[in-house]
Amino acid sequence: MNKKIDIIDSHFHIWNLDEQNLPWLEGLPSITRTYSIDDYKKVYDGFDGINFLGGVYVEVDSDNPELEDEIVDKVAKESSLILARVPRATVSPITRIPVFAAGIREPLHIPSSKKGRCLEESFIDGINELTKKSLSFDSCNRVDELSDLVKMMEKTPNAKVVLNHLGNVEELNDEYKENMRKLAEFPNLYVKVSGFATKDKEFVAELLKFVKDTFNPKRLMFASNWPVVELYSTFDEHLQTLIDAFGSDEDFFVNNAKECYGIK
Repeated sequence: MNKKIDIIDSHFHIWNLDEQNLPWLEGLPSITRTYSIDDYKKVYDGFDGINFLGGVYVEVDSDNPELEDEIVDKVAKESSLILARVPRATVSPITRIPVFAAGIREPLHIPSSKKGRCLEESFIDGINELTKKSLSFDSCNRVDELSDLVKMMEKTPNAKVVLNHLGNVEELNDEYKENMRKLAEFPNLYVKVSGFATKDKEFVAELLKFVKDTFNPKRLMFASNWPVVELYSTFDEHLQTLIDAFGSDEDFFVNNAKECYGIK
């Protein structure tokens, strides 16, 4: 009998639309509903051959981050599946850092985030403060601003930065590959392997080969991006694609997330 694959999911979301407002869900009826921790558990329970250990909760771009923290805090006290949390905060020298935070995310890919935000002086100072506190920054940025992230990393080379969703990759062009190769040179930069559509199998194969060839295997992490994954793939197809690509690699599926987010 094949041994089950242990999995820590480095990126998932839950939200309660009875209590929270997520403006970005407008126009996305397929995922406009409440998603609970029990719903999250069920998607893993329905997938054979794995042993799900839990995941890293990442902020959901709600209009009230403090309320979001309170809601998730209640869930975390009742469920052992939330292994770490990355709340929403504006990066600055006085960044709001909840006591439970394993890292911080200020989404850079949303319309309200202006181009070049991660190169502003206050942002750079904030990243340096996170570094002093041994906290990570989850960088979810537009793919055409990966070069800005490279410049930010050059200014903050000791920062622990987690690139979300392979930089929101759209196509494997020369510009994307050049920026990703530059990011791979920073020893504390982690990459969440998620966010890509799975319909084009040739593209997926080329993308995953490029990622594996480019980055230190100790810096690549499995991420589901559930339930947002349902906008461009399905949970099952995404997970199976990465099992096919990475096998039972314990670093990819467990150890790197533990190291990145300080999960015991």
